[in-house]
Amino acid sequence: MDYLKNPVSRNIILIGVLTMFAKGFGFFKETIIASTYGLSEILDTFYIAVLIPNFINNVFLSALGSVFIPNYVRESKISKNLGPFQANGFVITAGISLIFIVISVLVTDVYVEHFFTGHTDIYYQLIKTQFYYISPCILLWGISSLISKLLNLNDEFTIPVISGVLIPLSILSAIFIWRDSSPEIALAVGTLVGSFLQLSVLLMIASRKKILVLGVPNFKSKNVKLMFAQLPAKVSSGFLTGLLPVTDQFFAAQLAIGSIAALNFGLKVPALLTTIAIVAINSVLLPFFSKLAVESEKKAFTALFKIIRHLFLISLTITIMFVAFSNSIVELLFERNSFTSENTEIVGKIQTIFLIYVPFTISGMVLVNFLTSINKNNFMALVSFIGATFNIILDIIFMKLYGVYGIAICTTCVVIIRFLILLKYTVKLNNRVNKE
Repeated sequence: MDYLKNPVSRNIILIGVLTMFAKGFGFFKETIIASTYGLSEILDTFYIAVLIPNFINNVFLSALGSVFIPNYVRESKISKNLGPFQANGFVITAGISLIFIVISVLVTDVYVEHFFTGHTDIYYQLIKTQFYYISPCILLWGISSLISKLLNLNDEFTIPVISGVLIPLSILSAIFIWRDSSPEIALAVGTLVGSFLQLSVLLMIASRKKILVLGVPNFKSKNVKLMFAQLPAKVSSGFLTGLLPVTDQFFAAQLAIGSIAALNFGLKVPALLTTIAIVAINSVLLPFFSKLAVESEKKAFTALFKIIRHLFLISLTITIMFVAFSNSIVELLFERNSFTSENTEIVGKIQTIFLIYVPFTISGMVLVNFLTSINKNNFMALVSFIGATFNIILDIIFMKLYGVYGIAICTTCVVIIRFLILLKYTVKLNNRVNKE
């Protein structure tokens, strides 16, 4: 009951429950996709088509949002006129999004045929067709992310999470409409329509609650300059971290057709568990740590280690339960129609390997939020470089030894290594603060 008395814990639980609902619906969508497409060429090419837009969103746009919030909090302490600072965030986000849309469209032909060699012209055309529908989502996701962070900062947690249901709902609708006539575009069109609907809802809510107070952009304030100073390190960190799934899918593409889909299906349950926790953590803890660090770094460190201890033990317990029933979970969720018992055996083993990293991913994200709130992005960029290097080396070694399972083993090892490095660094920072 002590957890319920703490507003931070209450908010994390609230977001966790809402995310469970939203992601549960998204997971239902994945079962329909599995039943409709199986481990097919269309599904493989969709995952490749969405790879670069997801990479840009997770690396560049998320990095901008992450450095925006701590410095927005600092700006609010010295100025009541936050319109110019908000405008800076939206102008930069839109500008970066549009630049990357143009670049990604221009390089698609070269990227697809050089990175995913050895496939037919039809395979490459499927990737390009789906990519052209998905690429505008880069802008939609960027603006949506920034609005969501502003809503979270103002203790509005419900709508940003629930609005995420609109994308899987749109994908399901598209599958129903185009399953027989144009199955190759259903997933991509559904993603685009859902992303537009999500942005529309977030804009409407933020406007009604008067959270958006846009003014004339001003790039001369102290905190804007600090934000720009932190951005390269945060982008570098996100870029190198974002390379992990890109690298994994690159190596998976060298294996038999269906390997990319198997890897993605094996990641669904671990990703669901970590996403539920990470969405709650990112929504609540980045604003929380940003505000607390401005007041007292000692209190922030104390809160950090308490949160990590509790989250690691809880997530470890849940992980053990899921590992024990891994194959049964895959069979229950996916084994029907085009998804065979042989597919279940492969995906079940991959899922078990990925599940091992769940406690480390969740606890690691708490550390990332804390270090971001105190602008320690340079060190995180270094850790991400180490992780990306290990990922390439271990992918090559383990793929040769264990095939597609080796790629999952590599990812799990890299996640654990990154967590241990970040934890050791944070303990050192805490000792330094306590000596002052």
